[in-house]
Amino acid sequence: MLTRIDHIGIACHDLDTTVEFYRATYGFEVFHTEVNEEQGVREAMLKINETSDGGASYLQLLEPTREDSAVGKWLAKNGEGVHHIAFGTADVDGDADEIRGKGVRVLYDEPRRGSMGSRITFLHPKDCHGVLTELVTSAPVESPEH
Repeated sequence: MLTRIDHIGIACHDLDTTVEFYRATYGFEVFHTEVNEEQGVREAMLKINETSDGGASYLQLLEPTREDSAVGKWLAKNGEGVHHIAFGTADVDGDADEIRGKGVRVLYDEPRRGSMGSRITFLHPKDCHGVLTELVTSAPVESPEH
């Protein structure tokens, strides 16, 4: 069951400049940054709010690290802007299977590693009214040591 909007992915040419825009304009601060070599992106997650299921909602800013990455190709074709929307779920495997059973193409046979240790898959935009849709199961939150 999808529980929240996990994040909205925004493709950009210059991550640092785009982060500064969101910080200066809206007051959003960077919660997490990483380079995902498999996906070919450098990213920043800007936390917007906490959610009732213990997760959070973010803006994910994505700068391609290589032109042949999915985000690099998309950016070359479309320019900067909204790349995808991601919905949070406790069970990315189960929800992907259920959605696949409804005739929607799931782009990965098995979920892959996403931001902050999450597990992700994508749904084909042609099956989702033109919207690239991501399903995300967040990494377990480690309890603080006492």
